[in-house]
Amino acid sequence: MSKFTPDLLLTRSPAPFVPAWHQQYNNPEVDPIVNPTETKPTQVATDYDLPATSTLIRNRLRDSNRRYWAGDNISACLEPGDKDLLIEEATRAFEHVLDSLVIDRENDPNSRGTARRLAKMYFNEIMAGRYDPSPNPTAFPNDSEDRYEGMLVVRSELRSMCSHHHQPVVGVAYIGIIAANKLIGLSKYTRIAQWCARRGTLQEELCMDIAREIELATNSKDVAVYIQATHGCCENRGIMAHSSLTQTTVLHGAFKTDPSVKKEFFDNVKLQQDWAPR
Repeated sequence: MSKFTPDLLLTRSPAPFVPAWHQQYNNPEVDPIVNPTETKPTQVATDYDLPATSTLIRNRLRDSNRRYWAGDNISACLEPGDKDLLIEEATRAFEHVLDSLVIDRENDPNSRGTARRLAKMYFNEIMAGRYDPSPNPTAFPNDSEDRYEGMLVVRSELRSMCSHHHQPVVGVAYIGIIAANKLIGLSKYTRIAQWCARRGTLQEELCMDIAREIELATNSKDVAVYIQATHGCCENRGIMAHSSLTQTTVLHGAFKTDPSVKKEFFDNVKLQQDWAPR
């Protein structure tokens, strides 16, 4: 009887597991996972097993039962240094995107460093409203006998980003309130509006977000927000409608129930539109 010999495939020593991204972006001859005889700092090898910063933050958000849609602020679940780590992580992700677009980011001088520029732009500029805490504006009392009880209308320029195609949204918000027991500085209306805008959102949602934050900052239940904006997703793709303009309105309190208050607000909007520089 012939001696049983196991299949060579079953007796061969298994090759060490190497993640796909290691195979693509590292030289096997000097990679400590592929070739353990080569020496590299231990920290480099062990870092491969650590969860990404974004994974840690997602876990915190889920544990606290917080939503993290494109238009949500997640600053409460960020720890010091997280934003810098996210920028580094996003830089590597954008490098993969550029590679998938078959762009030579190493030899093309205009694409070299683009991945990092994109990451910094997202976190520090166009989506900063997701990662930075609320402006927390200083409030001043408005409860004396001669307190201001009239209407206040502020014009705020906005730049936002459409959640669907990450195209720019550029426009103006007109914010109206009837003063309650506290007032905030005039510039703070714009700071709040821009903080709400600097994230992925829809114009309808942005209108409601600004109204909510202004109510919290001023204690006023009588708040109106009117936005008119152009959308890159209509101008730069799809229908290519370069003359499109979108208008949205949110009315709370007296702005919604009192026709004369509503008329006064839109009369003020018209005056500001006529006055604003072209």
